[in-house]
Amino acid sequence: MPGPGGVLELIRARGALTRGDVLDLTGLSRMTVSTRIDALLEPGLIIERGTERVTGGRPSRRLEFNTSHATVVAASVDTTHTTVALTDLAGRVLAEERIDVAVADGPDQTLNAIADRTRALLDATPSVQPVAAIGISVPGPVDPDTGRPSQPPIMPGWDAYPIPEHLGEALGVPVLVANDADAAALGEQRSAHPGSRSLCFLKVSSGIGTGIVIGGQVYRGTDGGAGDIGHVKIAGHEDALCQCGAYGCLAAVASGRAVAAALTALGKPAASGSDVGAYLAAGDTDAARLTQQAGRVIGEVVATVVSLLNPGEVVLGGMLASAPLLTGVRETLYPRSLPRATRHLTVSLSTLEHRAATVGLAALVVDREYSAAAVDAALSW
Repeated sequence: MPGPGGVLELIRARGALTRGDVLDLTGLSRMTVSTRIDALLEPGLIIERGTERVTGGRPSRRLEFNTSHATVVAASVDTTHTTVALTDLAGRVLAEERIDVAVADGPDQTLNAIADRTRALLDATPSVQPVAAIGISVPGPVDPDTGRPSQPPIMPGWDAYPIPEHLGEALGVPVLVANDADAAALGEQRSAHPGSRSLCFLKVSSGIGTGIVIGGQVYRGTDGGAGDIGHVKIAGHEDALCQCGAYGCLAAVASGRAVAAALTALGKPAASGSDVGAYLAAGDTDAARLTQQAGRVIGEVVATVVSLLNPGEVVLGGMLASAPLLTGVRETLYPRSLPRATRHLTVSLSTLEHRAATVGLAALVVDREYSAAAVDAALSW
C-alpha cells in the first residue's frame, strides 16, 4: 500500500490531481487517501487549489506538487568555466552566476569556489527556501554508485575524487553528481520534449559527449560511461592526438578544441569551444565552415547511435551548437542511417542552451530527494 511518498510521486508524474483522481488511480479507501494527503499538506510538500466548479456542486480542488517547497543548487562545471545557480523544484532559475574556474583547475579549487559562490548566492537571496540538495555536473563519466568521476578523459586529477563528500561537508546538504551531457539531456527532455520516449543530447564544446534519456530517465550504462562518443576512433585520422592520450578520437577531430586549433592555424586565435562559439556568434565564415565540417564527422558517429537506439529526438547543445553544426550533422546522419531509424527523427538545436544542465540537475535532485522512499522516510512513515 503506497504511503504519502507514493501519492506525491503520482501527483508529480500526472500533474495536478483532485482527491477523487487519487482515489481512482490508487484504489485506496477515501480515509486512507485523506490521511496520505494531509501528511503531505502539513509540511507543504503539496498545495491544494480550487480551480474548477462542478455543475451543481462545490469547486473541485486540485493537489499540486509545491515547487517552492525548497531550493536546489545547480553547479555546472565546464572545461573553461563554471555556472552556479539557485532554482526552485521545477528548475526555474532564481539566481545565477558564472565563475572563472574550470575543470583543469582541479577538484579542490573548483569545488571550493562552488561552495563559496553558493554561500554568496544564498546570502544575496534571503527569500529562497532551504536547500534540498546540490546537483553538480562534470564533463566526464560519473560512477552512479559513488558519485565520483570514473576515469574521465579530460579531467586530470578528478578520477575517483570524492565530490559528494567534499561539497557535502562544505555546505551541509546532500550532493548529487552527474555527467554534464546526461544532465542536459534530462533538462531538454523534461522541458522541451516531455512526451519523448527516447532522446539523445549531443554536447559539442571543447569535448564531445552524449546524454541519453529513455522513458523519462537517464541511461548511464553499467558504470556511468554511456554516451561517451567523443572517444570513438575515426578512420583516416590516426595522427590526431586526443586529450585522453589516444589517437584518432572523434573529439580530436571534430570538437571545439579541434575547430579552435584549425581557426588558430588560419590566423584567428582560439583555444577552446568557447572561443569558437564567440566566432560563430560574430558570423565568422571560417568558423562556420569548420564547424559544419566538424558536424559532418560527428554525424557519421551519431548515425550509429541513431540506428542502435532509434531515438525520437537528437538535440545539439554546447558551445558549437549553431546552424552550421546542425547542417553538418544532418548531412551525414541521414544518409548513413537506416531510413526506418530516421523516419520519425527530429534533429534540432537546444532550446535551453547553457541552462540545459541546470534544469536537468534540478530534475535529478527532485527525483531523488522527493522519491516515494525519501518522502516516506522523512515523514517517518
